[in-house]
Formats: sequence, structure tokens, C-alpha cells
Amino acid sequence: MSETKRSNRSSSIILEAVRNDLGLGVAFLVLFVGASILLGGTFFAWKNFSNVLRQLSTNMFLACGMTFVIMLGGIDLSVGSVIAMVGCFSAGFISYVGMPSGIAVLLAILIGVLIGFFNGFLAAFTTIPPFIITLSTMNICRGIARVYSNTKTITVSNEFFKSIASTYIGVLPIQVVYIIVVIAVSAVILNRTQLGRQILATGGNKQAAAYSGVNTKKITIFVFTFSGLLASLAAVIQASRLFSGTHTAGEGAEMDAIAAVVLGGTSMSGGSGSISGTVIGVFIIAIMNNVMNLYGIDSSWQYIVKGIVILIAVSIDYFRGLRQS
Repeated sequence: MSETKRSNRSSSIILEAVRNDLGLGVAFLVLFVGASILLGGTFFAWKNFSNVLRQLSTNMFLACGMTFVIMLGGIDLSVGSVIAMVGCFSAGFISYVGMPSGIAVLLAILIGVLIGFFNGFLAAFTTIPPFIITLSTMNICRGIARVYSNTKTITVSNEFFKSIASTYIGVLPIQVVYIIVVIAVSAVILNRTQLGRQILATGGNKQAAAYSGVNTKKITIFVFTFSGLLASLAAVIQASRLFSGTHTAGEGAEMDAIAAVVLGGTSMSGGSGSISGTVIGVFIIAIMNNVMNLYGIDSSWQYIVKGIVILIAVSIDYFRGLRQS
């Protein structure tokens, strides 16, 4: 009987995800077809697809973490700077300090996780808005990266460090495996655990969730710590892909993550959203960036386009909220 209930619940989750993300899937298909028409063989070249998969891994990590934060009704502006700081530390610990690469990577990731924990602790035990908290840590982490690296690129020649992001499984880059694992873990937490239900409840109505026995402070700390963990993992993978750590890494990455999450249907007011929507949002942003790069569109115009996409996504969320209310 319990197996039947679990099977029915899994089926209902899948059907609900398909129904909610149908419009987004159509938008992705239209973009894909449009890119194919505009760029033809250049877009369909396997080398291009492989590069897209390698590059979008960073945004996928950030967006999955950001989904949890926005579902909670918060925002995490520090993730881009965490990428720079953790990338510089992981490279510096190997090149400057001479640490074994495994220890260097783990220590750098731990520092990034502590930043996430700090954000969550302040958000949980004070009334300071998460926007202000993470805006502060965004500047602090970026500054630490600049000071530690002396505003220079820290190159790494360690083979293990390079292999983290340069390994291939057949013709697929290792980033595909990382992406699948992060999506799976995030989806399981959100859809199959009590923790996921408590995150949604806290984001929907924090006071009501507290009255029903949810420890909203622990939930807040977990969500921001999880975001810090994924940002730190993304930092190591990106630094490994570039064989270096640099203080400019991750600039604007938080905007791409927020765009993907909101485009994926997660409400900025909290309490609703899905990992499946975020995944489609990440692919839409990645293909959009790829098309603009291949088409030779100036980076200044790319910022404008991304801003318009975010504005459209937030407007859709706003009008959807009005309709539901």
C-alpha cells in the first residue's frame, strides 16, 4: 500500500512539473529553433554544445542554490563573489602555500560554506533584509579575493586540480555528471523530504510555519549555507576549467542565477517554485548567451538583453501573483 502511495505521489509530482513548466518548455524550444535558423551548423557543432555544457555548469550550481533562497523569500547576492574568493583561495593554497590539492580544495570550499552560514545566521537571528546582508558579503568576498590575489591571476599547474573540470567521459565533459548530481540532490531535497516542505512553508508564510512547529531559523541557515556550498563547488570547477583563480571570476554571476530562477517560475515573494523550472531557465540563459556570443553581439548589449529578460520574468511573476490573489 505504501509503495502504491509513493508511486502515485511521484507520478503527481512529475505531472505537476510538466504542467507548470509546459510554457517555459515551449519558450525554450522556440529559442532553440531560432538559434538553429540564425546560426545553422555553427550552433549545432558538437564543440559548441560541449562548451555550452561546460560553461552553464557554474550557473546551474548557483541557480539551484538560489532557487532555495528565493523560495524562502530571500536573495543571495554574494554567490558571484564567493566564486572569486574560493577560486583564488583554492588556487593560492596550491600555488602559494604548497598544500596538497585535495586539502586545498576542501579548505577553500569550507570557507565559502562559512560565508553562506554567516549569511543565513544573520538572516535568521536579525531583522536585516537578506538583500543587505548578502550585498555586504558580496563586497567583502570580492575584496578578500582582490587582496589575496593582489589583483593578479593565480595560475595552477597541479594535474589533479586541472582534472576536476577537464576530464571527459567519452565525448561528454565531466561537468555533465556534476550537473546531474546537483539537480538530483536539489530535486530530492525539495520534493521528497520534510526539509523541502518546510522550506516552502517558511517561504509562503514564515509566521504560520513557526506556529506549526517549523524551526524557521534552522531552515534559513540551511538554505543560505546550501547556497554557499553550491557557489563554492562552482568556484572550484570554474577555477579548474581555467587552470587559475582570479578576482574577476563570477562577476555578474548572481544576476544570471537570479534570471534563470525567476525565468523558471520561482516566485520572488517566496513559497513556490521548482528545480525543473530552474533547470530550463538555466538552459535558456545559456543558449541566449551562446547565441549572442556566436553572433558577435557586444557585451554591453548582452547586459541590456539580460536585464530585459529579468524584468520580463519578474513582471510575469507579479501578474501571476495578482491573478492568483
